[in-house]
Amino acid sequence: MRFLFVLILLAGAGVGVIYPWAMTNFSGREIGTWRVYEQGRFKPVTVALASGDAPVRVLVDLTARAERIVSQQRTVLTLTAATNGRTVLASTLQFNHSDNPRQASPQLPDKIFRDEAGVIATVSPGPYIFTVGQGDAEDVPMRAVDLILRSGAGEADARARPIGLALLAIGLVGLLLTLRSGGGRPENPNSQPPPPRWGRGSK
Repeated sequence: MRFLFVLILLAGAGVGVIYPWAMTNFSGREIGTWRVYEQGRFKPVTVALASGDAPVRVLVDLTARAERIVSQQRTVLTLTAATNGRTVLASTLQFNHSDNPRQASPQLPDKIFRDEAGVIATVSPGPYIFTVGQGDAEDVPMRAVDLILRSGAGEADARARPIGLALLAIGLVGLLLTLRSGGGRPENPNSQPPPPRWGRGSK
């Protein structure tokens, strides 16, 4: 029974955590990466997109000297994407859900935090201007900011996360109950009273 709950727990982690993360970070192909903040300055970047690139997922990597970003619901960065004078994407980034940042370099204490700015579902061929700016959380020790675009990015099924979390809860509760009840361990033979040594019933 314990093994069954372990399988349920692993299935919940796969459906609710690993699958959405993989769809966000690895589905489709990478168009490119552009540095939009360095040495204290932001700069807009212009990227030529084709209609075949749609949908385009927009990701932002923030390199900071911090173990985690605690923005307290404040905006760390803002991002807009525009083409032909029309804004097609506007987003605020907080980075406070990035629990496992990447190490920038073994020699440096900096960590890389990733957040998703959104998806450009329909692409009109032409230049797109991406502008990243400072939010109202000004106490984040930023080192660099990179813009990442992925073409043909798939969307994770919206039902995956709640189903995965439910499976995680069921597996965890079941596992704890089996651990508490001993998991059906065989009885200790020493817990039985010894047979009589003499008299009726003795061997």
